[in-house]
Amino acid sequence: MVILGLNYYFHDSTACIIEDGKLIAAIEEERLNRDKHTRTFPKLATERCLKIAGLTYHDIDHIAVSIKPNHNLGKKIAYSLKHLKTLQPFINHELVHGYNKQKDFWNWFSYHWTNQKTGPKVHFIQHHLCHAAGSFYVSPYKEAALLGVDGSGEWATTWLGHGKGNSITCLGQSYFPHSLGSFYEAVTQFCGFRTSYDEGKTMGLAPMGDPNVFLKEVEQIVTVNNKGQLIFDLSYFNFQNMSWRRCSEKFYKVFGQPRNKDEDFQKHHMDVAAAFQRVLENRVLEICNILYKKTKADYLVISGGVSLNSVMNGRIVKEGPFKDVYVMPAAGDNGTAIGAAYYLYNGILKQPRNFVHLNPYVGTTYSNEDIEKVLKGAKLEYESHQDISDTTAKLLEKGKIIGWFQGAMEIGPRALGSRSILANPAFPDMKDKINAEVKFREAYRPFAPSTILEAKNEFFDLSVEAPFMLKVCNVLKEKQSVIPAVTHVDGSARLQTVNKNLHPQYYNLIENLGKRTGIPVVLNTSFNIQGEPVVESPQDAIRCFFSTGLDYLAIGDFLISKKASNKIQKK
Repeated sequence: MVILGLNYYFHDSTACIIEDGKLIAAIEEERLNRDKHTRTFPKLATERCLKIAGLTYHDIDHIAVSIKPNHNLGKKIAYSLKHLKTLQPFINHELVHGYNKQKDFWNWFSYHWTNQKTGPKVHFIQHHLCHAAGSFYVSPYKEAALLGVDGSGEWATTWLGHGKGNSITCLGQSYFPHSLGSFYEAVTQFCGFRTSYDEGKTMGLAPMGDPNVFLKEVEQIVTVNNKGQLIFDLSYFNFQNMSWRRCSEKFYKVFGQPRNKDEDFQKHHMDVAAAFQRVLENRVLEICNILYKKTKADYLVISGGVSLNSVMNGRIVKEGPFKDVYVMPAAGDNGTAIGAAYYLYNGILKQPRNFVHLNPYVGTTYSNEDIEKVLKGAKLEYESHQDISDTTAKLLEKGKIIGWFQGAMEIGPRALGSRSILANPAFPDMKDKINAEVKFREAYRPFAPSTILEAKNEFFDLSVEAPFMLKVCNVLKEKQSVIPAVTHVDGSARLQTVNKNLHPQYYNLIENLGKRTGIPVVLNTSFNIQGEPVVESPQDAIRCFFSTGLDYLAIGDFLISKKASNKIQKK
């Protein structure tokens, strides 16, 4: 049985292929069309997934789409009629936007198949079932509490549930405009960032401020009732009116003037970001405690765009009632393509669960032959190495910054050692250097560490594994001066633990660096510059390499340097 999973309705368009319950390929459309967070229909991603799987369009038995457009339509219409000033935006978003998205899908469908009778069966699945329930089916847990948190799906904003085997029970939902995702979008816009795009910047900014300055005011904005439902004081916002401006005049009166893009941050911007971040964490922790009381489950599966807030996830692990938390590597809307496919396979078609999504490397693989063909075509000088991991470790030891392009591409927003920029975290100036000369982004932005699993407890206080870089922990106090380039201002780090069996080449690099320096930790950031998607192809990697301050590019078994004084002769 071949299922094509699709996400295209909101943002981060993505396609995946599962065959007899096994995830064969998954890729975001942005990696191929080079439009970050793209909302276009994932034609290129679908074709690439089929190519990776060795299949054609006519091999597809089912298509699972991560939206059910008519779901909660009555609630939406009633809300719009009650709040008449939202009527025009409602028509534009729910009717015009929805019609165009469905038109895109059916035009694509009819291009490949004559009609619905001759083509694969199409299933439109509720968005939050794709988030929470779909993530559960690929989690390592037979039983778990389920939580989906985002801006909104078909009108729901949070989804609470319980999963056991193939059985899923919904325990409650919150509905728009009572939305933690929209709440966080508002402060993101207040800080001068793009909504549904730059929330990670807000999370990184928050430790620069003092949450206590505005904590009392923000605490009053959102509460959680005993059912786990969110209740907002909407007088602070405009998002309930479907306005592009998320904050009301009251918001500015209480919290101060917003930051314009490219302006310097004022203290109150950082303090407001800190307070909103803290309250987000507190409210989700409250919901987790309610979920635990309802389910008595040992484990939590959390998904949705808000679950990409790794600081929040770290607090759930440390302070919450669960033994561990599973967050899919593509926990945002991109992952709903995978969630839709698995909800169909396990939840609707009742097939037995036979797959655990612990391997994020499900994108395109380029062979050394593929890479060398590109290098020769570009007339680049390069050197071939039998052990590129050890060669790269030697360069990192010397303080060089490396573009690292190896193996199959990761799914999700975090670079996990296949399409990464790497550096030695022991150099105190390395963070500022990469932000200024390579990533071209704000100076305060932190970088994440990757460490081999066996060395985790030597440097970090995280008690569980973090293979997808979605759980923030603290760097041990005595190690903060040892790895300053990956220690944020509050002593925290967004850690990735690397398992040798999952990515042996990346593991070997970190291990080799550890043998040379005594520090088996590497600074790892995504192989891109600000505003662009992570590189996908050798051509993307070469272009990014020559347009940034990277010192070397380790691509497959080949090494490239751009410095004329250090030219490498082709062997």
